[in-house]
Amino acid sequence: MTDIEKLVELITSHSYGSWRAQKAWKRPLFIAKAEGACFYDDQGRAYLDFSSQLMCSNLGHGNRALIAAIKEQAERLPYVAPGFVCEAKARAVEALLEAMPEGLDQFFFSSSGTEANEAALKIVRQYLAPQGKYKIISRYRSYHGSTGGSIALTGDFRRWFAEPMNKLPGVIFAPDAYCYRCPFGLEHPGCQIQCAEYVDYMIKEEGNVAAIFIEPVVGTNGIIVPPPEYLPRLRQIADENGVLLVADEVMSGWYRTGKRFAVDHWDVKPDILTTAKGCTGAYAPVGVTATTAKIRGHFEERFFAHGHTYSMHPLTLAAIPAAIAEYKKLFATGLPQRVSEHLAQGLRRLFTKHKSIGDVRGLGHFWAVELVKNRETKEPFSTKADKAALKPLLTERLSAEMLKRGVYLSSWYNHFVIAPPLIITEAEIDRGLQALDEVLEMADHEAD
Repeated sequence: MTDIEKLVELITSHSYGSWRAQKAWKRPLFIAKAEGACFYDDQGRAYLDFSSQLMCSNLGHGNRALIAAIKEQAERLPYVAPGFVCEAKARAVEALLEAMPEGLDQFFFSSSGTEANEAALKIVRQYLAPQGKYKIISRYRSYHGSTGGSIALTGDFRRWFAEPMNKLPGVIFAPDAYCYRCPFGLEHPGCQIQCAEYVDYMIKEEGNVAAIFIEPVVGTNGIIVPPPEYLPRLRQIADENGVLLVADEVMSGWYRTGKRFAVDHWDVKPDILTTAKGCTGAYAPVGVTATTAKIRGHFEERFFAHGHTYSMHPLTLAAIPAAIAEYKKLFATGLPQRVSEHLAQGLRRLFTKHKSIGDVRGLGHFWAVELVKNRETKEPFSTKADKAALKPLLTERLSAEMLKRGVYLSSWYNHFVIAPPLIITEAEIDRGLQALDEVLEMADHEAD
């Protein structure tokens, strides 16, 4: 057994692999380094990072400005408790004030997107408790995190395993704005945006609804881009019913969709916005829960019942202004804008070529390729129940084939998540699409 094999054995024998049966985490790749849009194993083989790891390495790997900011902060002041202030905290707030949508200027800092959503949930319920409102409307095709509250807000099958222990009273699920598989069996635009109107119906029938909690562009569960009228109508519904609108931009934020935040595509301002991942380019673990001053004002004379030891951690916050500066520099070059269109065109060409592709959808550097056995019936190869039951999945098999070809591509039970770093070039996009083209030939053989 080599030294590397011993390290792999040590890790997989004494730690938990997340969201999987542990027997399936026995021979993961050992990653030695990463640079640009690629990472490298212990043999020096390069892998194109076609999904930005977990859709978080937006600025790619080895960014010197981010590394320098973190190193400098480590030497100056690596940690101080949340009740103290320091320059790193001030600079992070200053940078976010410039970056966030107008009106979202109050921040709670945590360590992940999960924690950012947990904070949002607690803020919503504390804020509207005097009005007797506590119910939260989420959606079925959603993922909001793995802690008690955030997993209860999650619509996908990962919630099943947390129930009933983490069944949160007052969480109800709405139909999705999923045009390819409309839950109402309708077609846009003749549908009259029934997926939004039904939320209005739910609020009026349920009573005591505090918030609508959504991913503006759904992440893991399909990169579902809503019809253009959907978000503006939800904002109107929330206002008409005295309900807060919470936007989970943990995955879709920080230019992933081509704009700083996905809500900017529809010029919608939420009452609360949560983010993480790209706010540091994944160089440091930070979650941000941004609220309006009106919500913050509620706690001026009331106890704010939330906090973490690592809230406002200086070492991690140092990465925020550095990342925001890097995004500005990158987009000034025009590279992401140009490459995103190149990616969109390439994926659409694959759609015309491969009968196993049911739908291609996305924005910016954030796309899904959904597989089907039959385009006419839209029958999927696998379902969420198959994933939960640990059945073999075509998408996982094809992702493994991609890895053999030197391309890492994240998959879910019936689609691929194509979300490369924003620094990726046209040539690297072509390399990734070529590998995808090859493995889709295998899927075509299994389609009707």
